[in-house]
Amino acid sequence: GGVVALQASPEASQLYMIWVILAAMVGGALYAGIVAWLKDKCNANEILVSLMLVYIAELFLSWAVQSPLRDPQGLGFPQSPMFEMAATLPIMIPGTRMHWGGALVCFALFGIWLIMSKMFIGFQVRVSGMAPKAAAYAGFSNRAIIYFVLLLSGALAGLAGVIEICGPIGQLTPKISPGYGFAAIIVAFVGRLKPLGTIPAAFIMALFYLGGELAQSRLGTPAALTGVFQGLLLFCIMACDSLIFCKLKWVGFNSAKGVA
Repeated sequence: GGVVALQASPEASQLYMIWVILAAMVGGALYAGIVAWLKDKCNANEILVSLMLVYIAELFLSWAVQSPLRDPQGLGFPQSPMFEMAATLPIMIPGTRMHWGGALVCFALFGIWLIMSKMFIGFQVRVSGMAPKAAAYAGFSNRAIIYFVLLLSGALAGLAGVIEICGPIGQLTPKISPGYGFAAIIVAFVGRLKPLGTIPAAFIMALFYLGGELAQSRLGTPAALTGVFQGLLLFCIMACDSLIFCKLKWVGFNSAKGVA
C-alpha cells in the first residue's frame, strides 16, 4: 500500500486512494496466505507462524525505508517521502485528526458482523471453531474455512496498516505500529469476540493508552503501568467467563487431616 501511495502524482484525484487501499488489502491477504498454506499443508500452528512472520515483516519494512524507499531529502533518516494529498485520507471532522479511516473501519466491522451473523460461511466458521468434529461430520470444508478466515484477516490487517500510514503518519517509517496487533487481542476479548463489540472495547483501550501517557508525564509513573492495567482487564474478563461456567464451592476445613 505504501509503494502504491508513493506512485501518486500531485495531479492525481482523491480516488487514487482506492488503489492504495486495495493494494494494501491484497498485500495483507497474500502475506496471511503464507500462514494459511503452512496450516493446510504442514498443519503448522497458525498462532506461532503468524507471530514469527510479524518480525519478518518489520525487518522487511526497515530494509525498505532504508534502501529502495528512502527519502533522498530525508537527511539520512530511515523514512519514505511524504505521500501526496491524493494518497492520504482526508479529515472527516475539521479541527481534529479524525479522518475517513474511522469510517472505513466501521464499514469493515459491519461487513464482518454481516458475514458472521447472517451468512452461511459465518455459521461454518463459528461451528468449526467451537466444535471441529461436528463441523467435519456436517461436511464443512476445514481447508476452505482456513483460507477464508486467514485471507480475510490478512486483508483487514492490511486495511488497518494503510489507514495508519495514510492518516496521521503520511509516510512509511520503520515503527509504524507500536504494538497495535497485540493490543487488538485484548480488544477482541473485551469486545466479547463480537465485531461490533470491538468498537467500545477499542475506546476503552485508547483510554488506557492516553491515561498511561498522562500518568507518565504528570505523575511520573512507569510506562509499564499501562500494560499492567491492560493485563488485569483481560485477566478479570477471562476470570468472569470461567466463573460463569464453573461454580466455586467451599468444601470446608478438615481439622483432623489439616487440609481444606
